[in-house]
Amino acid sequence: MTRQNISSGSPYEKPIGFSRAVRIGNMISVSGTAPVATDGSTAFPDDLYNQTRHCIGIIEKAIIQAGGKLEDICRTRIFLTDISRWEEAARAHGEFFSEIRPASTFVEISKLIKADWLVEIEADCIVQ
Repeated sequence: MTRQNISSGSPYEKPIGFSRAVRIGNMISVSGTAPVATDGSTAFPDDLYNQTRHCIGIIEKAIIQAGGKLEDICRTRIFLTDISRWEEAARAHGEFFSEIRPASTFVEISKLIKADWLVEIEADCIVQ
């Protein structure tokens, strides 16, 4: 099977050694996606709802580059630095996925790479 690596241009990809997404066959796996703006800064500091929307937008772009679509997502994992704010992230997630309804997990973690990242999201797809 052919492997297709997708880059988002994140400044973290090359030094860490990862791809935004990888497609092998009809499977697409999207790496942990943080709210990184195009200039490398944090998008929407202190705004969990918009950080979540921003992450999902980055994920959608990577999936499209890999030949898929948002509807192909079968699983999401949402990592939050403050689980008490889960409803803000869930509202944003629901705006994209209320009809798709992938398997999904919300988990609290102690911290992410940057202190002002409130959320990081992974996604898995099966292209139909």
